[in-house]
Amino acid sequence: MKIEAAIQQKKFSDPFHKAMVNLLYTTNWLVYSESGIFKKHGLTMPQYNVLRILKGQLPNAATVSLLIERMLDKSSNASRIVEKLRSKGLLERRECPEDRRRVDVIITEKGLQVLAAASADMNLYYREQKTLTDQEAEMLSNLLDKVRGDKDFNKPKPKKQKQQL
Repeated sequence: MKIEAAIQQKKFSDPFHKAMVNLLYTTNWLVYSESGIFKKHGLTMPQYNVLRILKGQLPNAATVSLLIERMLDKSSNASRIVEKLRSKGLLERRECPEDRRRVDVIITEKGLQVLAAASADMNLYYREQKTLTDQEAEMLSNLLDKVRGDKDFNKPKPKKQKQQL
């Protein structure tokens, strides 16, 4: 379905505006579609993302700051997510022996099992949703990189200078 029909809007200020609206609409559509899969496994998308990061770190633990750097949703509260996953038995928090202020986080066997089941469902979902060729998917990814330019969530934003009167 074209974006014009999906949101019942025919006019956009220019093609770039139309593309940005389409990108936001599609992002929300994907998040909504995937949320049912995560819910089936007792997870949210940010929790799934944290478990995937932790699995990728194995056999090493990760710090909460590493999780924050690598998370897809930068507005998520990583400490709260870690605590929620810990209460479900999906990860463990350990005090770092070298620095007692630092907390190391590692995925548990139960966490690996939940992640494997959720990942299997996600892979099936992606296969069912695949409407692009590999070449088109690569092109889309490159275009999305181009939209972001060199902007990165992890880089500090330049501070605005105060105007002097």
